[in-house]
Amino acid sequence: MSATYRQSSRATPDLLTLDPQNALLARGPRFRLQAEFIRDQALAISGLLVPRLGGPSVRPYQPAGLWKEVSHYGSTPATAQTFAQDHGEKLYRRSLYTYWKRTAPPPGMMVFDAPTREVCTVQRENTNTPLQALVLLNDPQFVEASRAFAARLLRTVPETERITYAFEAVTGREPDSEDQQRLEARLAEEIRVFKADPARARAFLSVGASSSPLLEDLATHAAWTVVASLLFNLSETITRN
Repeated sequence: MSATYRQSSRATPDLLTLDPQNALLARGPRFRLQAEFIRDQALAISGLLVPRLGGPSVRPYQPAGLWKEVSHYGSTPATAQTFAQDHGEKLYRRSLYTYWKRTAPPPGMMVFDAPTREVCTVQRENTNTPLQALVLLNDPQFVEASRAFAARLLRTVPETERITYAFEAVTGREPDSEDQQRLEARLAEEIRVFKADPARARAFLSVGASSSPLLEDLATHAAWTVVASLLFNLSETITRN
């Protein structure tokens, strides 16, 4: 990549004075990552991504009944189609290999402006909507990635270093004092909530097909899963700066 592309997108007062419209490319571009990048990034950070190349298309998580809603029912239901979710490592292949049904494309991808593939697309649209945050916080693929990342933190990183390590692994920068304080407070609050309701913690940690070793109590693992989910949902995590 060129040095111009790799420039920071931060607009300092001096740069705004010299090149307010960025016509001279005084700073790098800032834009939200594409749908495939966002999913693959979460899987890679969590350690779930299967980087193997090639092979047939795969069917990761999708809302139940979605294909059935758009299937054509004639005089008999013989033409109805039901989505058959894959299992094992097929759930964690790169998004490039996701099976694409034109009448019902992967909804998580569509929320992040992936093209429908009905026609060629020269340039993708780039929107920011509340639905994108809902996907990052609730889609089983991202909840599972958060759970796996939390398990990795609990297993490999000393307790006093976890917030710094997690923040830097997800965003690419060290947390400042405000970031640190907010995450510590949220972690403590979530531990309190999950300790008061172990069943809720157990249900939360059951999302996704992968298994995560519980090296600490359920409440701690669930609380760190929430923190990881928050980090995956940060603007700077899904934005090219």
